[in-house]
Amino acid sequence: MESLVEHIRTSYHSVHEPMCWICEKHCRSFASLRQHLIGPLPKANCEKIFKELGCNICLTLFASRNALRAHKELCQLSRLNNGFLYRGFPANLRIDNIQRKVVAISCKIVGGGTDGSIDLCARVCLIDEHEGILFDSYVAPNRPITNYRYETSGISPEHMRDAMPINQVAGKIQYYICNGELLWQIHSGSGRARILVGHDLDSVFKCLGLQYSSVMIRDTAKYPPLMDTNKNSNSLKYLTKTYLGYEIQTRVQDPYDDCVATMRLYMKMKSQAHRREEWPLVIDPKTCNIFGSWRQSEFEKMTPAQLLEISRSDYYCWCLDSYIN
Repeated sequence: MESLVEHIRTSYHSVHEPMCWICEKHCRSFASLRQHLIGPLPKANCEKIFKELGCNICLTLFASRNALRAHKELCQLSRLNNGFLYRGFPANLRIDNIQRKVVAISCKIVGGGTDGSIDLCARVCLIDEHEGILFDSYVAPNRPITNYRYETSGISPEHMRDAMPINQVAGKIQYYICNGELLWQIHSGSGRARILVGHDLDSVFKCLGLQYSSVMIRDTAKYPPLMDTNKNSNSLKYLTKTYLGYEIQTRVQDPYDDCVATMRLYMKMKSQAHRREEWPLVIDPKTCNIFGSWRQSEFEKMTPAQLLEISRSDYYCWCLDSYIN
């Protein structure tokens, strides 16, 4: 029993983790759950039931084949969407009084330096949660482009003729995502600053020279449930194929496609119906010492279910954004 208590104490199991609907095994990531259900060495009973009634995309189990078929029509997304209707219109990024809008950002990178190995932002796209384009512009970097990486970026010298200076682009985006709040004032519980979604946002911030509050960042490259079984980041291409059911980045990489993919991944993670808790994180004031060693004898009298009941997550689950006004 002592080893079980120690496992619960250090594993941070919670209602927010991916879980097998059959045996109720908690997994650190969806990749681990996928291995458990349909991997090379799955749990036999779970595999048998899941193959009959489970969705290979979201890994949810359904009561009947009819329910599964109806679900797959919604879960299996396509690359086609309405965002292209917004292209070509000038962006009008303005401060507003609407709280907690969600936006996604993506950049296309070209090369600078003598060998073209320095990453430079040459195009940036910003979309809203309905996949409408808020801002889409070619960007003139602060240093010369020596490798346009045309095969993947689709960017050529002609695109740079009317490109917006990078400092102007960064200023517009910073102004819009902060939405009238100062950086040091932004916090997760309230306010007008916008949630910013993207993939490998550290690279985006570095290329654009942006800064933003970490509590408002939703990075699909760093979200624990979307990492691989070794806790490493997956590519956006892999995440889109695995969790949304369609391909991106097959030829030229379109920043709009990347924005849509990250936004859809975020919305899918946010929509998970986890049990609501007053103090959901292990760092919250009333849960930070919940597994204190002075309570060891008390814990050893608990059942595994009771220990799981009081255990808390060590990461912020995106489902919690549903409760923010």
